[in-house]
Amino acid sequence: MKLVVFGLSISSSWGNGHATLWRGLIGGLARRGCRVTFFERDTSYYAGARDLWEVPSGRLVLYPDWESVRSEARREVGEADVAMVTSFCPDGIAAAELIHELPVGLTVFYDLDTPVTLSALERGEALPYVGPRGLQDFGLVLSYTGGAALDRLQAALGARCVAPLYGHVDPGVHRPVKPVEHYRADLSYLGTYAADRQAALATLLLDVAYRRPEQRYLIGGAQYPADFPWCPNLYFVRHLPPDEHPGFYCSSRLTLNITRAAMAEMGWCPSGRLFEAAACGTPVLSDRWAGLEEFFVPGQEILVARNTGDAVAALDMDETELRRIGRAARERALEDHTSDRRATELLALFDMARRPTRGAVGVEA
Repeated sequence: MKLVVFGLSISSSWGNGHATLWRGLIGGLARRGCRVTFFERDTSYYAGARDLWEVPSGRLVLYPDWESVRSEARREVGEADVAMVTSFCPDGIAAAELIHELPVGLTVFYDLDTPVTLSALERGEALPYVGPRGLQDFGLVLSYTGGAALDRLQAALGARCVAPLYGHVDPGVHRPVKPVEHYRADLSYLGTYAADRQAALATLLLDVAYRRPEQRYLIGGAQYPADFPWCPNLYFVRHLPPDEHPGFYCSSRLTLNITRAAMAEMGWCPSGRLFEAAACGTPVLSDRWAGLEEFFVPGQEILVARNTGDAVAALDMDETELRRIGRAARERALEDHTSDRRATELLALFDMARRPTRGAVGVEA
């Protein structure tokens, strides 16, 4: 099978969660005999932090603008079994128009940012990656978010056949490693700065650091502002490429997962970082959101905090118990949340969408 994808970025993991997910998923597809061509607009901010140049068993096409690549895109799509456009693809509307012009076996839209998409629609904002016809022309619409989001994609954007394709982890990249001294922390957090995560970050990490000045805290990620409220026992590492993530996680007694506000409100939207940390065997402390228990069992495979007191209590847990939770999380991640598992699910969804009577894994309108 040949799949052509028009996406945000796979070549750089700087400031976006799409790249790591695509790398794992394409690896899983390649092991199942699939070839993938990934089209990515070559932007200066991703070029400056590029950490991948080739796609396994496929092609990475970096292009300066849509006009310069239109002919090549048409040729690749003409040879494809499945053509896909993703959320936040800079040329998503033009790419969608192209794939609908050609006799492709299946056209797919994958929204890796469903809560952001739906929130923008509620505010009356135009989506730069979805055209005026919404999603009604796609044979399959995939959502990184499950639950009620699937119904809302139908109602708001006319999606006909919808299904969740959740985050995942590549255990070949994210695995237990020896701790790294400069990443050592009692509590860590790895994530790009987002204003709508700041309140939870303040409650579950900053306030804890102020209460426990003798402990060491660590934040890693991109786009943190100059006026971020640092304190003496809180350290920072700028953007980490994926191969540095295991050392980061495995050097923490406990690592924090914080969900963006729109995603937490909607639920059923596990962060890719959640699966990464779990695969490393690091115990995870997470904010609470609907559907969390379907991915990891609270109290057994993950710890959940509503306030600063909960976070402090988690840090005070016995070392043996924390290690047990970390092991259980890793076992669950390897069983249910690997990139290979999602690749298998994706191929099954493609088959489902091509059947004459396709229905709800997703829902047929």
